[in-house]
Amino acid sequence: MASGGGSGLASNQNSQEAASNSAQCAAVASLSNMPVSAPAPSASPPVLGLHREPMYNWQATKSSLKERFAFLFNNELLSDVRFIVGKGRQAQRIPAHKFVLAAGSAVFDAMFNGGMATTSTEIELPDVEPAAFLSLLRFLYSDEVHIGPETVMTTLYTAKKYAVPALESHCVEFLTKHLRADNAFMLLTQARLFDEPQLASLCLDTIDKSTADAINAEGFTDIDLDTLCAVLERDTLSIRENRLFEAVVRWAEAECYRQQLPPTSENKQKVLGKALPLIRFPLMTVEEFAAVNPKPRVDYIDRPRCCLRGEECSINRFQQVESRWGYSGTSDRIRFNVNRRISIVGFGLYGSIHGPTDYQVNIQIMESDKRITLGQNDTGFSCDGTANTFRVMFKEPVEILPNVSYTACATLKGPDSHYGTKGMKKVTQESSTGTKTTFLFFSSPGNNNGTSVEDGQIPEIIYYI
Repeated sequence: MASGGGSGLASNQNSQEAASNSAQCAAVASLSNMPVSAPAPSASPPVLGLHREPMYNWQATKSSLKERFAFLFNNELLSDVRFIVGKGRQAQRIPAHKFVLAAGSAVFDAMFNGGMATTSTEIELPDVEPAAFLSLLRFLYSDEVHIGPETVMTTLYTAKKYAVPALESHCVEFLTKHLRADNAFMLLTQARLFDEPQLASLCLDTIDKSTADAINAEGFTDIDLDTLCAVLERDTLSIRENRLFEAVVRWAEAECYRQQLPPTSENKQKVLGKALPLIRFPLMTVEEFAAVNPKPRVDYIDRPRCCLRGEECSINRFQQVESRWGYSGTSDRIRFNVNRRISIVGFGLYGSIHGPTDYQVNIQIMESDKRITLGQNDTGFSCDGTANTFRVMFKEPVEILPNVSYTACATLKGPDSHYGTKGMKKVTQESSTGTKTTFLFFSSPGNNNGTSVEDGQIPEIIYYI
């Protein structure tokens, strides 16, 4: 009895089997949202799904070449080779026809007709799932594609192993249609394992757009170190660095468990290895970095992650502009919350009533209840003396979660400015795609330089959805 891993093309894929089995099972659960269950045991390799039509003159009932070949699929009639597919009690005995297989696959052609062609009429394929092999044969016999959440990963593996790129493309298309933030990491691992750059790129784009949802998905902690590094190297993740670091720590704890190591700080740094320097600690605020213990002793990237995607929007909370708002070193503050996740990139501030002037300004966003600074920038802006607002931007976007209380702060140094009146407590902005974002404003307690819901500074919030 021969083994099906003898050809050069096939043997190059065999090393993938051990690495892919557990990831494939998890991917099945991720795609189907159903628990993965083992097939019922069988006493010996059965021959399943064989045609039972009368053998005599069967050709007369098939009007096309496609129908005749489809009739021969999984059929003992005229077969000249049989495959024992799978392992142990799960194995199945599947008949086939060398000519059909060789015509559709260079690997089968080498197996049957090459210089080291097998002479055996029964070939073992222990590394292939029976359902996936039947999907491959069905495609070779009839061009029909039968894949689903339970079989797509094993079918992709089988199509790669036997060099059937058309079926590979169908598998990748299926995965692309079912790609979501909660399975993007799992599919990214598979795409890298099977060398599918198009699928990998789509997975990375999904992770960029919905980073928080992707890293909170169950499959994130199951990815391999190389996949983790590939994501951490990106400049386009839409998440604050401290939240990304928290997710990386969860991954390290899971990896310690896989390696049977106690989840100490030293062991977590050890399993992270080359991934640790990819965390951009300089992008954290002082308060966020203070929570990192112990402090790692390596050099870190300080390049911002350019994570802005979607549409830039802005809201103005005042209906009228008046003159003369003074500054003495006290911050203007206003509290707010929103109904959906957004990324705030800056404020629009009022400028001087005395003509063109330069201001120095420190802007901040704080989580009100925890008194944590989420983003800040010491910068400046030039105004032209009009009652317009002037953009002052953060160094990187600040993620704002729904129904959480935040405080916007601006500390200006400069002459008296315009200010807003007839403030609105509730402001709703609709984007060009119809997405509605609602801000609710509240006066900030304490010394806030007089700014309130009704009057003051910080008239405009600039954000991305």
